[in-house]
Amino acid sequence: MTSHWIRETIAQHKTGDPVGVYSVCSAHPTVVTAAVMQAAADNSFVLVEATSNQVDQFGGYTGMRPADFRDLVHDIADEQGFDRDRVVLGGDHLGPNRWQDQPAAVAMTNADALIAAYVEAGYRKIHLDCSMRCADDPEVLSDEVVADRSARLLRVAEQTANRLGIEPPVYVIGTEVPVPGGAHETLTRLTPTPAEHARRTIEAHQAAFAAAGFEYVWPRIAALVVQPGVEFDHVNVIDYERTATAQLRRVLDTEDHMVFEAHSTDYQKPDQLRELVEDHWAILKVGPGLTFAMREALFALSHIEAELVDPASRANLIDVVERRMLAEPRYWHSYYEGDPVTQRTARRYSYSDRLRYYWADAEVDAARRTLLANLDRTGIPAPLISQFLPTQYERFRAGELDPDPRSLVIDRIRDALRPYAAACRTTDHHATALTTGVAR
Repeated sequence: MTSHWIRETIAQHKTGDPVGVYSVCSAHPTVVTAAVMQAAADNSFVLVEATSNQVDQFGGYTGMRPADFRDLVHDIADEQGFDRDRVVLGGDHLGPNRWQDQPAAVAMTNADALIAAYVEAGYRKIHLDCSMRCADDPEVLSDEVVADRSARLLRVAEQTANRLGIEPPVYVIGTEVPVPGGAHETLTRLTPTPAEHARRTIEAHQAAFAAAGFEYVWPRIAALVVQPGVEFDHVNVIDYERTATAQLRRVLDTEDHMVFEAHSTDYQKPDQLRELVEDHWAILKVGPGLTFAMREALFALSHIEAELVDPASRANLIDVVERRMLAEPRYWHSYYEGDPVTQRTARRYSYSDRLRYYWADAEVDAARRTLLANLDRTGIPAPLISQFLPTQYERFRAGELDPDPRSLVIDRIRDALRPYAAACRTTDHHATALTTGVAR
């Protein structure tokens, strides 16, 4: 029963041992492969989550439904020889988010089907996110409205699991939920959620769940999403300041089954990630930061290709990406403002990484595959690895990394994951759990 990995981690954390788990929020197969390989190296479990933007009952922007994404992750685990029992699937921002431009009645009906599809497909960590307003909602939703809608979705999830005779999920709740994928506006600083607001959120959800007849589910509410004061925009990162959360981090002292979940932790420094876990943000979400790292590696390989491959045979990945983003601007145009140079820089290098929406484009994917094939054919001389991927060069020289292009890309993604593994102490904690069987 895969959700036991999460519950055991939380139980360990609540004893005072500052362990945690990081959640990989990406649908790209290369990122998922890197996450599975990192978990294997750490002798840990892996938590992979699909967002409602990426994967829904209609296909999302990836073209995948929940069962499709499940199969993708399981196939990758199988390829890596990684036990499926150590793969935990989660659904992030599940609610009316995808249908905010429609009336609440329509949006929530779609959300019901979304929740059912995720639970049916075996997802065991469900983020009930009803914090976004729909077309006919007031400007600001009350905690009570959000909680009542969450209770409605909880009912769907529980009834689906009961009907199928499968393990019911653990849940994440919260009304102060960061926008998926990072902030749209330029940021300078953030104020953490006030402690009294967090308490009201808990009280509203507990009351709504009880009124719906689901008091018994409360011990499976694994996490509360609040704002610890971390975020990123296109060019800035707001770092965690633990002095600002002294009161907030005490809110869950009386909830022996619940921790905080931190969204938008991408690009936080290693020390700040560790402080977040110590301060009870024991679930760390990371997504765009991983495809950002993948893009860095692929662009580096594109520069290497320009040194090694005849112009007529080059993939020219960077040019293909730029051409496709200009031809299909819907995923970036309303986000990236400024003059043409500023927009072009953002398209390619922004922290918010709107480029991630284009990796599934047929032309972009073909260019990526051609790039890797070209460099597989030519090989990559060590000095060029040193020039364009210096950290990977050090591992290559130490005999720890093969110099083939796919290995270089995956290791660059793992560079973005390694600070999370260290912050969560996955190696120490989960190696013990796997040895003793505690988390099963």
